[in-house]
Amino acid sequence: MTTPTALRRYAPFASASLQSMLQYRSTFLIGAVTATTAVGLQVFLWRAVYAGRSDGLPGGYDLPELTTYVLLAQLLALSQANRVDEEVAGEVQRGDIATSLLRPVNYPLARFAVGLPVSLVNAALVGLPVLLLYAFLLPLSTPTWTGLLLFLPSAALSLVIGFGVNLLVGLAGFVTTNIWGVRIVKDSVVAFFAGQVVPIALMPGPLAAVAHVMPFQGLVDGPLRLLLGHYTGPAQATGILIVQAAWAAALAGAAALAWRKAVRRVEVLGG
Repeated sequence: MTTPTALRRYAPFASASLQSMLQYRSTFLIGAVTATTAVGLQVFLWRAVYAGRSDGLPGGYDLPELTTYVLLAQLLALSQANRVDEEVAGEVQRGDIATSLLRPVNYPLARFAVGLPVSLVNAALVGLPVLLLYAFLLPLSTPTWTGLLLFLPSAALSLVIGFGVNLLVGLAGFVTTNIWGVRIVKDSVVAFFAGQVVPIALMPGPLAAVAHVMPFQGLVDGPLRLLLGHYTGPAQATGILIVQAAWAAALAGAAALAWRKAVRRVEVLGG
């Protein structure tokens, strides 16, 4: 069982990751410019498609709500870009993973400690300024206090889900010589079925049904439905959080199992 005392050993991993990021401040400026452009393309495209409609928008959204959804979907995806898949696969490819095996820590938890500051700094230093910029430029939907209170734990669970997916993809490096293709497929599938590209409420019925049984809806669509109040009563809101928590636990368990199998593979091949 992991205790608070045991968790302290992971603090240096988070601290080192944070210090490494803050050494390259120009990265945040470049990231902000890139995010502003990418978000703008999505937001203005959707606004152009639905501008001037007087009969309401699909999925029960109005134009400010849809704008808010599309904007925040891109920013949530930005905060979940923790580079865990790339870094884990890189360690495996270079052989650095052998050093990680010697450390008296749980490797998945150590990777989470390294990736968490990346997500939080991206959200604070890139995502927040971009959000404020578009809030100044465009009419957005103002969430209720209830929406905000539901969104915060949901966003936290989305980080865990995103980490689990990325770690599993990174661990695929033990099987494949290069995970570049796997990452491209993962990024495309996740972006679509998370509701980042198209809100799930706007998808055709069969695609929406598939999206709702996959873990990726907990990355974007679930948190934003809670934030914007697109649920029918407390029971459904609680259900969204329960499903997210279940997927977070399942992916964490899958990542731990995959790591144990990967360690055995290293021991067999390395002697």
